[in-house]
Amino acid sequence: MTIRFIVAAATLLLLVSCGPDRQADTASEQTAAPVDLAAQAMEIAKNSIIIDTHIDVPYRLYDEWEDVSEATEGGDFDYPRAIAGGLNAPFMSIYTPAGLEEEGRSKERAEELIDLVKRIVNESPDQFAIALSAADVEEQFGQGLISLPMGMENGSPIEGDLANVRHFFDRGIRYITLAHGLSNHISDSSYDDNKQWGGLSDFGVEVVKEMNRVGIMVDISHVSDEAFRDVMEVTAAPAIASHSSARHFTPGWERNIADDMIVRLAENGGVVMINYGSAFLTQAANEYGNARRDAFAAYLEESGAEESDETEAAFRTEYEKTHGPFPYATLDETLDHFDHVVKLTSVEHVGIGTDYDGVGDSLPIGLKDVSSYPNLVEGLLRRGYSEDDIRKILGQNLLRVWREVEAVAASM
Repeated sequence: MTIRFIVAAATLLLLVSCGPDRQADTASEQTAAPVDLAAQAMEIAKNSIIIDTHIDVPYRLYDEWEDVSEATEGGDFDYPRAIAGGLNAPFMSIYTPAGLEEEGRSKERAEELIDLVKRIVNESPDQFAIALSAADVEEQFGQGLISLPMGMENGSPIEGDLANVRHFFDRGIRYITLAHGLSNHISDSSYDDNKQWGGLSDFGVEVVKEMNRVGIMVDISHVSDEAFRDVMEVTAAPAIASHSSARHFTPGWERNIADDMIVRLAENGGVVMINYGSAFLTQAANEYGNARRDAFAAYLEESGAEESDETEAAFRTEYEKTHGPFPYATLDETLDHFDHVVKLTSVEHVGIGTDYDGVGDSLPIGLKDVSSYPNLVEGLLRRGYSEDDIRKILGQNLLRVWREVEAVAASM
């Protein structure tokens, strides 16, 4: 009884000494509402520089113009959705199909697409601005403008003339993806069985050096593994993978970047920008997409049907009846790629390169257009990333690389 009395008295004394304020604090702690991660994610997205290094708006608008300063029915990007998602620095992809090199029309196409981006800005100067430097992005962010830096997807427009590297820099290009679907005069392609150079061509080596000299980021997305290794040996500045994901999740697929390459790119100071195409994110989507593509090619050959978007859409509808729906990646499966790069290197070496308007209808659930960056941020918060680290992923990592590339150019 004595012991019970002592304990009770001690408890009463503690409550009295704490006072009503401490008792209220304790009660408040017990009833505190859970953190609203969705609201926190929206706040981060709205107040951060979000850089997406690969959006194919120019090619989308090439055949049929849409005013992306207003809401559009099609595509993954327009101004209202970008504002809703917090996107303020989407790199406009100046994409030239590989087949144009043989026709001698790569440079012509690139010029047309650059003019198209400038048309977007000229027609809506209160909404968009061309960004030519990391400082431009920060300044335009402060002005409430969406920056439109440009990256050239496929080095074919160089057309064998080293002076064209400077020419495209002067036109606003700030990264060049050295190759695309076929090996070109600069580099072997990851998609092409014809590895004619065993990496970079001799001219390609000079192109990389010239890109360093003028201040254009070297992009290793799409190139072969051997070409990647050549770039790492040649470049004096950090390189990027503008829209690639981790090959760990799609074993054997050269288009994605392997673990040892991720580590090497990080040692170079570079950044892997994660692609949102479901085929880049999961083996199931990759295999399904390959099988469907092969089946469509066989159908065209057997039926003699003309290839078109309408024909392909009808074929896909029939294909799903016997093979099931396309297995879209999830937000969590997308986040796995960010985690993977961080675990191999650090949070300093990963960013966003969605490939919006470039991967068709294969985008992950919950990440279907440029309004969805807050969903990614919320997912990162749930996985324990700090706000500072999330801001690095959203844009600060790419800005760091861009500044380092500018510094190398200034020193040369």
